[in-house]
Amino acid sequence: MSQFDCCADRRFLRKDEELLYRANACEASLRQFRAERERCKRFTYGDQWGDYIEDCGRRMTEEEYIRSQGNFPLKNNLIRRLVRNVLGVFRGKLKVPGVQTSDAGLLGEAEFINRMLKENAEANRLVELYTRGMEEFLISGLVVHKKWYGRRGNRLGTITDHISPAKFFFDTSARDIRGTDVSILGETHDMAFDELCATFAHRPSDIEELARLYGIGADNRGRCRVTEVWERRRLMRLNCHDLREGRWIKLDADRAQAVERLNSLRKSRGEAAVITDWVFDEVWTYTFLAPDSTILARGESPYPGGRHPYVFKAYPYIDGEIHSFVSDIIDQQKLTNRLISMYDWILRASAKGVLLFPEGSLPDGVDINDVADEWGRFNGVIVYRPRPGVELPQQVSSKATDIGITELLEIQMRMMEDVSGVNGALQGKLENGSMSGTLYSQQTANSMSALADLMGSYEEFMREATEVDTALINKFQTMRSERL
Repeated sequence: MSQFDCCADRRFLRKDEELLYRANACEASLRQFRAERERCKRFTYGDQWGDYIEDCGRRMTEEEYIRSQGNFPLKNNLIRRLVRNVLGVFRGKLKVPGVQTSDAGLLGEAEFINRMLKENAEANRLVELYTRGMEEFLISGLVVHKKWYGRRGNRLGTITDHISPAKFFFDTSARDIRGTDVSILGETHDMAFDELCATFAHRPSDIEELARLYGIGADNRGRCRVTEVWERRRLMRLNCHDLREGRWIKLDADRAQAVERLNSLRKSRGEAAVITDWVFDEVWTYTFLAPDSTILARGESPYPGGRHPYVFKAYPYIDGEIHSFVSDIIDQQKLTNRLISMYDWILRASAKGVLLFPEGSLPDGVDINDVADEWGRFNGVIVYRPRPGVELPQQVSSKATDIGITELLEIQMRMMEDVSGVNGALQGKLENGSMSGTLYSQQTANSMSALADLMGSYEEFMREATEVDTALINKFQTMRSERL
């Protein structure tokens, strides 16, 4: 956030309760999405018995219920395997987009931009960032990057940050899948007090004001919540064409009287006037708010085209709802876990090596526990006196009841592949050892068609991110070169 200058009023006296209320409302509208994201994350990384159920009026997790029945909650994490397979396919074909042109006169500029984009990709580790972004995309259905120009460490340039969807919010009343009609968006920051001061304090008295605002004392250096809000606004401005100077300028409404005075002066001198026209400008403004709605910083977007710094993609985004790749296969994963647990319960309930030892065969002075120990010992010997009419000791074992669990598991595994689109060919499996390379390649290509929409949507996100990187390089890198 250090890329922004604080507002002129550094006493932190102004507040904007209405804007903070709107930001909180946007954050609340994503509550269900965040809950679903946490659930998908749990299932992806192995916590698959955490859903709550109610038993005899008591609310508990499925794992607690299974343990209360004396059983162990088993699981076979198929979701993680599918996610890894998709990530492997994605990383194998990942290529950071560049710029292309068919105009021979722009080839030199395009080559320069591509060289800068390559350096930017290496500096920001974009290959790793995009791969982890794809993982988030599969789990939650929303990936967010923040682009800005500034200094991080010893490097000055275009910076890309991965933003967790748990901290990001936007206007869910927007309906354009490209996000062009979003009117408000932002994120929440939890920063240390020294980071807060480094960002918003410009003199020693500001540090005291921030300490008072957040209740920070000498013995209290907790995290400080800051809400960053970007808002689309339409401001009336004066479009001016200076005929004498031969230039176009755009002024705020409060400077209109100065233009009128200038025109009156030029008219009296017989000089060319300034032609004016009132227009509505669409601009993005940023505001950093404390928890009590105190304005820490405010201003207009410094980015090319006056845009906001976020690049985000939701898949699919329908009527403000987001449903991820992982959420589609959770039900299949739960049923697989239940079948595995059921199979385990049946095996444990079956008789396995039970010894039937007639009481009449037990020798005098020998304890039955000694017999049991000797029975389970390698090369053990049990001495007993056979008696007429008394059966010999015998061991009983039985097969588990075959109720078709194995077949159900096979069906469930195939169904999970069908639902996810990640079938055996994509996982590198051969249906038989005699399959030809051509047939295997064709099956792999066919399996990719099920993921084509998902991959294409993420590639569109990367393309938009590259466009923002290009615009930042064109503006700020050029400004830096001019200063040097």
